[in-house]
Amino acid sequence: MNKRMKKQLQQYLEPIKQLGKRIWEGILHYWQSRPKWKIALHAGLLFTALITGFLLILTILIYQGQFGKIPDYASLKEIKNYNASEVYAEDGALLGKYYIENRINADFEEISLHIINALIATEDARFFEHHGIDFKAWLRVVVKSILLSDQSAGGGSTLSQQLAKNLYPRQSYWAFGLLINKIKEMIIARRLENLYSKEDLLRLYLNTVPFSENIFGVKVASQRFFNKTPDELEPHEAAVLVGMLKATTTYNPIKNPDKALQRRNTVLSQMMKYEYINQSLYDSLIQQPIELSYYKEGNNEGIGTYFREHLRLELEEILQDFRKPNGDTYNLYTDGLRIYTSLNSSIQHYAEDAVAENMPKIQANFYKDWKKRDPLKRTKLLEKTKKNSRRYKSLKNKGYSEDQIDTIFAKAIPMTIFNWDGDQEEKVMSPLDSIKHYLTILNTGLLAVEPGTGLIRAWVGGINHQYFQYDHVKARRQVGSTFKPIVYACALEAGMMPCEYTSNRLKTYEKYNNWEPHNSDGEYGGVYSMEGALSNSVNVVTVEVLERAGIDEVVELAKDMGIDSHVPQVPAISLGAVDASLMDMIRVYATFANQGRTPQLHYLDRIETSTGEVLVEFERPHPRTFRQSIAPNYNEVMVKMMEAVIDSGTARQLRYNYGLRNDIAGKTGTTQNQSDGWFIGFTPKIVAGVWVGAESPQVHFRTLYRGQGAKTALPIWGSFMKKVYADRQFKSWKRAEFPGLSDTTLALMQCPHYLEEMPVLVNYWEEEEKKPSLFKRIFGGGNETEVTPKEDTYINLPPRRSGESAEEYRNRIQAYREEKVEDAEKQEKRKKFWSKLLFGKDKKEDQQR
Repeated sequence: MNKRMKKQLQQYLEPIKQLGKRIWEGILHYWQSRPKWKIALHAGLLFTALITGFLLILTILIYQGQFGKIPDYASLKEIKNYNASEVYAEDGALLGKYYIENRINADFEEISLHIINALIATEDARFFEHHGIDFKAWLRVVVKSILLSDQSAGGGSTLSQQLAKNLYPRQSYWAFGLLINKIKEMIIARRLENLYSKEDLLRLYLNTVPFSENIFGVKVASQRFFNKTPDELEPHEAAVLVGMLKATTTYNPIKNPDKALQRRNTVLSQMMKYEYINQSLYDSLIQQPIELSYYKEGNNEGIGTYFREHLRLELEEILQDFRKPNGDTYNLYTDGLRIYTSLNSSIQHYAEDAVAENMPKIQANFYKDWKKRDPLKRTKLLEKTKKNSRRYKSLKNKGYSEDQIDTIFAKAIPMTIFNWDGDQEEKVMSPLDSIKHYLTILNTGLLAVEPGTGLIRAWVGGINHQYFQYDHVKARRQVGSTFKPIVYACALEAGMMPCEYTSNRLKTYEKYNNWEPHNSDGEYGGVYSMEGALSNSVNVVTVEVLERAGIDEVVELAKDMGIDSHVPQVPAISLGAVDASLMDMIRVYATFANQGRTPQLHYLDRIETSTGEVLVEFERPHPRTFRQSIAPNYNEVMVKMMEAVIDSGTARQLRYNYGLRNDIAGKTGTTQNQSDGWFIGFTPKIVAGVWVGAESPQVHFRTLYRGQGAKTALPIWGSFMKKVYADRQFKSWKRAEFPGLSDTTLALMQCPHYLEEMPVLVNYWEEEEKKPSLFKRIFGGGNETEVTPKEDTYINLPPRRSGESAEEYRNRIQAYREEKVEDAEKQEKRKKFWSKLLFGKDKKEDQQR
């Protein structure tokens, strides 16, 4: 810069310097010539004017929306909180909710006066005197909190301002953020006061305020902490909830009981101060401990978690077809819908309790079965599961080598894992050991249905929805011997007689690629009746029964009875080589329990809006619409045969271990290598099925002794039914009986389950005659002119007695033959009469079925 430019700059700055000098001299003169109190007064007035001006300008800017739009009166008039949708059982019990914010709005009449009093005494004592802004409270805060540093002065926000904050959460600003938000809340509070009555404001506040743990509103909070409705709360309980509002986590009675107790007593003190309670009541209440009845809920909590998740997916699809008055689709998580189902909360509780009580024991048996052996040693499942894990894929994407990944998976780290004792456990273990832990955990599924109506009463999809989301009611697994009743039912319809004996012997089937089925116990010899083979689950006999019934016919019957999955047309289906779900198999057994008619399963009754308007109703299926899959007469025989499974077969422990003496029929099932254990049982009133196994069939019990369905699934079923029958509301179920069999049918089933040798057979008719067999004449079916004696007129005769000579045996058989021939001739004359009397239809009708 040259001299000329410097000279010009000095000329410009000189007047400014002179002005600054005169101002400074003026200030000094004012300071020296005026009393100090006047100086302070003038300074205060100037500061106040500046602050007032600033606040006025800021308020105008906020009011004009320069810091975000202020809700207008129309918006405030249409305030709607996010409301949780509720799922109800048929008996009115709440099963659970779907929500973003766990809130259920309460009407003012539903809220206890104790809550109102505690809230006003603690948060806004002048609530009924101000109009949204309490200037006295603000003055108190300024004087006591700021000037006197008294922290007991409380806050200056009214309940209306707090409501505004709850409805419109605060935003972040680069400067003066708290001040801007406070002014916005004051404006909104004034508008709320102009729109709503004080009672409505209290209702809105208590429905919006958070109580921690994603709990919003006093209705949900009352339910969560005290298992009560808001109008049932006592003064000391109301004080606990109101006390939480100051700091929901700090004063949470579950997390910090001591602090919650102190805060509760503070609220009670405020209630006494403002004369909502008297001194004597206060003195008694502060001596009481906080007694909670904590009701835990959430997607993974409460009852029916697996059912609710299945229902959630279905509801989302259904709601796409329904519109609100404004044209929007209904939102399952925010619109407060009410969903009504067919589940019975008591039966659901009994089912979940039976699972919880028995699965730890079954798991212990699994570990005992393997002892020190590794159930994963001979499989590639561990390595496959490791490589499918998110941890492995993340490390692989980052470029780690296999050796580095193995090192990481072998290093122990802190983690939370599922534990049978307390649901979860903090433990230090390696990620690889964690995978082993979960792979060897056994799971289960239980489904209970009323066979006469198809109504689902209980649905348990697993042991813990938080850790195992896969629903085993819908999972497809091999069904084992639970498929056998379908084979036997089909064989009856094909003309096989209940007392027709079949050899229990190993046989190689050349036409099936030299397939050789085996019995699970490895024992062979003797002969079995149909009932004996079914009740003792004899594999090789069942294959022969399948041969009599026909594979195609068995596949068709399986589908008619409710199996939706693919049923392969191979002989191994007779032993349960079919992948089907528990729901499929429940339909099958409900058919047996419902006189041969296959019910349509039903669980969703209706959906209502938050105001109680029916949005959609799902009609319960009428029993008359159920398909007749098995003729009633054959079905009666099957039920009787499956009762033998309970009375003397593989499920007989239900009688002596669980004391179940009523009419029960069913079948156990165990798949190859004991990977799956099944038991499906039914009474005239309910059919229930249980499956037990690991997530992968490659993980299984080592021995049949501990891994069979009678040792895994059946104990859960027995415990479940024992609990149901102990409930007086199901007393009539315990007395229910299966329809009685006719004397003729019973006579045809009176034969030993097992004989050491095949009994002698006799032809009742002369070979030149063509007449139907005794069984077909009683049960119907088949064209009698097409039936020859050689094919279908043989029945079993009594076996040879011990010590009886051949001559004596021949003479006895001849006499028996002559007697039966005489009886058969009489029955032939009356066959039309019996057909109409027993079944109300002739053979032609049965043939058309």
